[in-house]
Amino acid sequence: MGAGWDLRLDTWRLGWSDSIDGFRPHPADPDCVDHFWLPVRVPGDVVSAWVEHGLLEHPYFGYQDQKARALEQRVWWYRTTFRLEQQPAARERMWLEFGGIDTYGVVWLNGLELVTTQNQFVPLSLDVTDHVHPGENVVCVRLDPISLHVAGKRLHQWAGFAKERAWVRKAQMSWGWDWAPRLVTAGLWQPVWLRRRRSGRIQSLHLRTRQVTADGRWAVCVVEAEVDWWDPAPGRLRLELVDADGRVVWSGEQPATPERVACEVSVDHARLWWPHDLGEPYLYTLRGALMDASGDVVDRMERRVGIRTLQLRTERDGEAVFTFEVNGVPVFAKGANWIPVDCLYASAPDARYEQLVRLAKDAHMNMLRVWGGGIYERDLFYDLCDQHGILVWQDFMFACAQYPDYNEAFMASVRREVDAAIRRLRGHPCLVLWCGNNENDWLYEMLVASGGADEPLYGRRIWHELIPQRLAELDPDTPYWPSSPYGGNDHNSAEAGDRHNWQVWHGHVYPRRFGEPERINHSVEGVSFKHYAEDTARFVSEFGMHASANRYTLARWLPEDALRWGHPALDYRNKDFHPEKGRLLMAGYTGEPRDFDTYLAYSMLTQAEGLRFGVEHYRRRRPATSGALIWQLNDSWPGTSWSIVDYHLLPKAAYYYARRFFRPVLWSLQVYQGQSVRLWGINDTRQPVRGRIRVEVRDWDGRCLFASDLDAVLDPCSAKPLAEWSEAELVAGADPRDVVLLVQPVDAPGPRQVSYLRDHREMRWPDCTLRWHVNTEAGTLTVETDRHARFIELAWGQPAIVCDDNFFDLPAGERVTLNVVSLTGDPVRWEALRVHALNARRDG
Repeated sequence: MGAGWDLRLDTWRLGWSDSIDGFRPHPADPDCVDHFWLPVRVPGDVVSAWVEHGLLEHPYFGYQDQKARALEQRVWWYRTTFRLEQQPAARERMWLEFGGIDTYGVVWLNGLELVTTQNQFVPLSLDVTDHVHPGENVVCVRLDPISLHVAGKRLHQWAGFAKERAWVRKAQMSWGWDWAPRLVTAGLWQPVWLRRRRSGRIQSLHLRTRQVTADGRWAVCVVEAEVDWWDPAPGRLRLELVDADGRVVWSGEQPATPERVACEVSVDHARLWWPHDLGEPYLYTLRGALMDASGDVVDRMERRVGIRTLQLRTERDGEAVFTFEVNGVPVFAKGANWIPVDCLYASAPDARYEQLVRLAKDAHMNMLRVWGGGIYERDLFYDLCDQHGILVWQDFMFACAQYPDYNEAFMASVRREVDAAIRRLRGHPCLVLWCGNNENDWLYEMLVASGGADEPLYGRRIWHELIPQRLAELDPDTPYWPSSPYGGNDHNSAEAGDRHNWQVWHGHVYPRRFGEPERINHSVEGVSFKHYAEDTARFVSEFGMHASANRYTLARWLPEDALRWGHPALDYRNKDFHPEKGRLLMAGYTGEPRDFDTYLAYSMLTQAEGLRFGVEHYRRRRPATSGALIWQLNDSWPGTSWSIVDYHLLPKAAYYYARRFFRPVLWSLQVYQGQSVRLWGINDTRQPVRGRIRVEVRDWDGRCLFASDLDAVLDPCSAKPLAEWSEAELVAGADPRDVVLLVQPVDAPGPRQVSYLRDHREMRWPDCTLRWHVNTEAGTLTVETDRHARFIELAWGQPAIVCDDNFFDLPAGERVTLNVVSLTGDPVRWEALRVHALNARRDG
């Protein structure tokens, strides 16, 4: 850029002291010698820096997270330099920009104190035009222990995991959660830039869709831009909308003024943006060029945008619903909750985002909920969701706590945070909902009703007043929901709004009404996933159950002797309260595990079958139910949790099940044990589906006991029952414990389904023999079995391996060939592969 430049400051030095005045000379002094400080990269965090330089064992190994707590009390100093050839010229300005400082700190430039910080989520843009000079310039940042800033603060009656966190605008899971250890990090967690511009700069640019014709042939949009212009001479802002082939479909010019610029755009033959299961997520490029009076371009900005309409419908024909409509088409939201990709999120590589979003799409997920106890994610995450057609439900970062909304300094900081988040994320076509918080309204009302609190719900001003006011000004097009869950005669009711179904796993007793105390049933029956069949929720934004991480992941972070069922170090991986819930779930479906190997298998099988049971139930309820978001997609550390992809990006069994139960077209068997089986057809696409379906019942040796062919017709975006058979008719005299049900599309879309007439622990599984061989050149694995094989696992000795299928059942006499890839591009270590089934005679 001829009139400006951007310099990324990514190489720094890191020092530390026990007190604020622990260095002489002061680190902000240009004469301070930092030669013996640690060289570090920014973005980053101090824990990762100490691990990298060998000063701290990795906090994920064993109990080492306890040692990392000592770092919370240190004062941290970041220092870097940059050189300028000359002073900024007339009409030039320079800024020092911090994408995010974690958390309480002070910034100096050339010994001048510029700003203090107190909110991790507020970016800083500091005008340093008058504070830089030719030659070497020194930037210094001090980060204080959080304890210094919360000392003496009133701690309210409720804030899960750590009461002091409610005062600190930082990722709330830093103090630990029920799936993560406590790791209260510090650092420059977002990029740092030095920028120079002449005459003016573009501060924001986004597209709003006003109207789209039913056939999509014509769209009316509005381009909005914000410009900072300081040149006395007038300037111009040129705008272009460019299609994917590089053709300019619209252009216009406006005077460059320090006000919001809005231009109406008409697009003929518009290509609409769709979630990937409904169509193509087509993206245009919106370009802005800021020109001075002589026509020279002084700044540019561009971003990918999509043309699409959006509505959140909460009522239809007098009935409560919670349905997202994109381009007028109702969407069944299939997806998961997204938590930070690492407890040390500042140091996580971009590739981790690319891999996780790709895994979500490959599992046919069309929505991810960015959970409110983590972070507003990197730009890369939203860009990837735009590209892959994945809708984003975006929480604001408030979770499970009262927040001091009576404190005006705190509220001023929150307002800056809210404005920054809205300005950065608005305009992404993937963004379909802003949500005020996670579980605050629901849990606090239940806590009060149960006698656990008698204070007001501090924080209500944030999500019931401040946030909706700021959205009305900055992003009026995106729907807002004040909390999750919210709606109905209990904030977590099934009758309206969205629900978090924690009857399964946590044992909540439903239904509940406002004012009634919380009721918990921690028993085999109380936590059973069979309760999903009772749920009439309009939209389920959280539900799930635990499963172990894969063996490789646990072995990487635990001592060898800890790989035993019941070992304290293995139990330490589970951060949930009442850890017996996992044992109760397994007892009800698989039976309790005997050892470490059966624990791995039984916990994964129970999670997979339980989520399948729940998701298929919710999908069969369409249109009364319009969404099912699993808690949770990913892990932030190598633990035991609700995730379906473990920390080392090895999918658990539930992930491979999700590749089937989230398919846009699904043939679902609803089993009424001891009575009957009903076949459903589910079609989440915009086109009708026609085809032949074959339903079979086979014994363990592959003999067909029952077969029925059906010609199915499904309307777009619909679900309906197709047929029903009595159990006696299906088994034809055989024992229901000795047969398998198969649904096989003959000339119709959708995956083959394998089901059983009894729970796993009641079945009489045969002994089977597996055979397999590897084609290393093709990158494939072929598996075959003599008799019916239950839950075949391909266990890998390296991270990030994904197959066409895993943890699958294989009927007698069949073989399957699977493609195997490494998400990281590393060679597959075939020699470390272990193939086994729960009922195999031998494995390897």
